[in-house]
Amino acid sequence: MEQHGIIILVVLLALSFDFINGFHDTANSIATSISTKALRPKVAIMLAASMNLLGALVFTGVAKTVGGSVANPMEIEHGVYVVAAALIAAIAWNLFTWYYGIPSSSSHALIGSLAGAVIAAAGFQAVNYHGFLTIIESLVLSPLLAFTVGYIIMSTIRLIFANFSPHKLNSTFRSLQILTAAFQSFSHGTNDAQKTMGIITFALVAGGFQTDMEVATWVKISAAMAMALGTSVGGWKIIKTVGTKIIKFEPASGFASDLSSAVVILSATLLKLPVSTTHVISSSIMGVGSAKRVSAVKWGTAVTMVSAWIITLPVTMVLAAISFTLVKLLFLS
Repeated sequence: MEQHGIIILVVLLALSFDFINGFHDTANSIATSISTKALRPKVAIMLAASMNLLGALVFTGVAKTVGGSVANPMEIEHGVYVVAAALIAAIAWNLFTWYYGIPSSSSHALIGSLAGAVIAAAGFQAVNYHGFLTIIESLVLSPLLAFTVGYIIMSTIRLIFANFSPHKLNSTFRSLQILTAAFQSFSHGTNDAQKTMGIITFALVAGGFQTDMEVATWVKISAAMAMALGTSVGGWKIIKTVGTKIIKFEPASGFASDLSSAVVILSATLLKLPVSTTHVISSSIMGVGSAKRVSAVKWGTAVTMVSAWIITLPVTMVLAAISFTLVKLLFLS
């Protein structure tokens, strides 16, 4: 395929991934506010879409990390085809987990797919292991941090408001949840949309269309719009899992989980580190539930989710390797 044709295809695939990421991960930022009836579903989704758009337009540090840390795009032969194969694998996994209502990580899927496609195209030596492992460390450590922050914030709320009437407490925190839902959606946009910006920039450098990892304005705007549009569609199956199947939410616990996850995600963005917003939000919910009592967490659902998290990287690496092999047979033979 001619170089301009394949880059257009890659951009379309990347924006499709971003769109899917939007409705796949919408649930993460608004499930708690819907569960506690702080926001009506349609209002929550439109709030999430607008704040995701705003967050996506503000930062680019994570995009540069994703685009340049897994491998050097200038050293990968047929790098644009590598990105195409990676996106096909990541999209396939996202659709599979969305269909079954599993809140898996779009970030893990994208990073795993990119690494798998690079290995299939250029061998294990083509992977920048220092950068790759740095990303993996942030993906692994951020849920642990989110669990801890969620536990601390919920424990503090329980301590401070122990003698308040339940009705007044619920009313207050239900109002505050509107703010934390907006904050969480904004933080989601600052981190997740940048991954698509990074993968498009990787392809542009690999294809010789630009020489550095600076994110072009059109890339930033198109990725932000694709995620916002995807968010506006909603992801009801995952909303049900996140909003009802991990813990039983009250406004205070919804507020605590939203706030703790938003703080962790935004902190990672400021450090230019990609994290899984799915993992962070789900882990903060588990931390909040554990602060109330360990039995408040539905650990069966938690185990299913963690299992999906663990297998996402290796599965998407294999899918991407298969995808690149097919792409090579179709376009490069």
